[in-house]
Amino acid sequence: MSLENLSSITFSDAELHQLNQGILAIKEVIVGKAIELTTDQRDQYIHIANQNMCIIDTAKNHMEQHPDLVPTFLDKEEFDRDYTTCLQIKENIDILKQLTQQLTDTKILLDYDNYTNALSFYQAIRYRAGKDEPDVKKVYDEMNLLFTKKE
Repeated sequence: MSLENLSSITFSDAELHQLNQGILAIKEVIVGKAIELTTDQRDQYIHIANQNMCIIDTAKNHMEQHPDLVPTFLDKEEFDRDYTTCLQIKENIDILKQLTQQLTDTKILLDYDNYTNALSFYQAIRYRAGKDEPDVKKVYDEMNLLFTKKE
């Protein structure tokens, strides 16, 4: 009797190559542009939530409608470049997050299938070890160590 298989997918060598090439292409585009903050730096800078994004959007709209109100110390062209780049990055982050979640969910199901099958194998080996079948005791002893509680 076969166990229920929650996920039955495979990637061909060509698909894995294509996936790896895509990841490499992304790395090549962002190298030298993407910044990696330390944990302390991540805590130092604000994380833009919807409310803060509304502040940014409103300020941008007013700066465009009333350029005479933009203070001279503010570089509007740099602000616009940062704004546009931020939107572009966010769009790509959203896509990458969705893809990462899909791969993570798929891995969860595959791990569950593998774990369930490994437990079934162990149960069968444990049963056969109790029957003193040849070559089974060594396999059982090795696997049983993984289930022994450590104090």
